[in-house]
Amino acid sequence: MKKSLFILAFIGLVFLGCSKKKSTKFSMVNKWETTYLKIEMPTTMKSDSTAVFEDTFENNPARIARSEYFSDGTFSAWFVDQEGKEFDKTKGTWQFKNDSLYVDFFYGGRSIQVGYEIIPTNSGFKGISKFDWDEDGEYDDLLTMKTKIIK
Repeated sequence: MKKSLFILAFIGLVFLGCSKKKSTKFSMVNKWETTYLKIEMPTTMKSDSTAVFEDTFENNPARIARSEYFSDGTFSAWFVDQEGKEFDKTKGTWQFKNDSLYVDFFYGGRSIQVGYEIIPTNSGFKGISKFDWDEDGEYDDLLTMKTKIIK
């Protein structure tokens, strides 16, 4: 479940990258890499426990999450392994309203539609989302991610 959760969270998270200005939709048009990810899941799988997944992607991680946004409102997201090979690629659509990014894609056997609050940073953006990442039926899981622009 941890790998599946990470993959779903990554895909949802990687699809961020703009600022609060109206013209920021165009700043989404870039390549992004996730540099930090934290998912807090209260009532994990309907239990009374809270689970926390956190990764800083340091020390040569097994996989790194990347994405690319296109000006036509579509995106691609994938992982890169330690040898630079891409895997688990998916595609979807995105739109930006006010200070939020909304993405729609199919991954891991399910359709995902999720929104993220976007906070610009010097190197990319911070994205925050509340969603049912652990698939327990409760939209109470808080995801925080940071990204950077890549070439």
